[in-house]
Amino acid sequence: MRKRNIAILFRLNRKEAEALDKRVKKSGLSREAYLRQLINGLVPRNAPPPDYYSMMRELHRIGNNLNQIVQKAHVLNVIDVQRYDQEVRKFRQAVEQITAAVVLPERADQRTADQRECQKWQ
Repeated sequence: MRKRNIAILFRLNRKEAEALDKRVKKSGLSREAYLRQLINGLVPRNAPPPDYYSMMRELHRIGNNLNQIVQKAHVLNVIDVQRYDQEVRKFRQAVEQITAAVVLPERADQRTADQRECQKWQ
C-alpha cells in the first residue's frame, strides 16, 4: 500500500505549467517531490553540477583513508590524537556545509527578501 494515497488534481495555465516544469527540471526532482518540498515550507535548490557527486565521493574516500591511518597510528601510539580528531571534525563539518549549501533545500522562512526577489527573476 502506498504511503501517499491522496491524489490532488489542480489546473495551471500554460505559462504556470512552463514555469513549474522549468523549476522542476532545474531542481532535478520529480514534480511531486518538488511540490511536497514547497508544501513543507522548503525551497528546493537547483540540482548540483555533475561533478559535485564525484567530488563528494572523493572527499568521503579521503575521510575513510584518514580514519584507517589514524587507527593504525593510534595502535602504534605515534599520533597527536587530539589534533587529529580536531582536524577530522573540521573535515566532516566542511563536507556537511558543502552538502547543505549545494543539495539540501532551505526553509522558506529563512530566505531573505533579496533572495526571494532574485528567485522571482530566475
